[in-house]
Amino acid sequence: MEKVRRRLKSVHDGDRQMVTILGCVPTDGLVAVDAACQEALDHGVCSASVIINILARSRDPAPAATLQTPDALRLTHEPVADCARYDSLRRAS
Repeated sequence: MEKVRRRLKSVHDGDRQMVTILGCVPTDGLVAVDAACQEALDHGVCSASVIINILARSRDPAPAATLQTPDALRLTHEPVADCARYDSLRRAS
């Protein structure tokens, strides 16, 4: 985080960006914020929005597992998309 702070010193709103980054510590933890800062530096980017984006991506849970439908709940006659039927109803009116 010290490298990020030094890089942000050269930006006109660097102090504000650093405060924003440090504001993520209570919710994400110091280790996660430090890792996000290091990842941003590895990509050659140094801004609060990028670091917050990295934190948000690491916070998102993995997609839920696909549920298997029991045989008792399976449709015996699956619906068929019939656009021609829709067109015939439109012509009737």
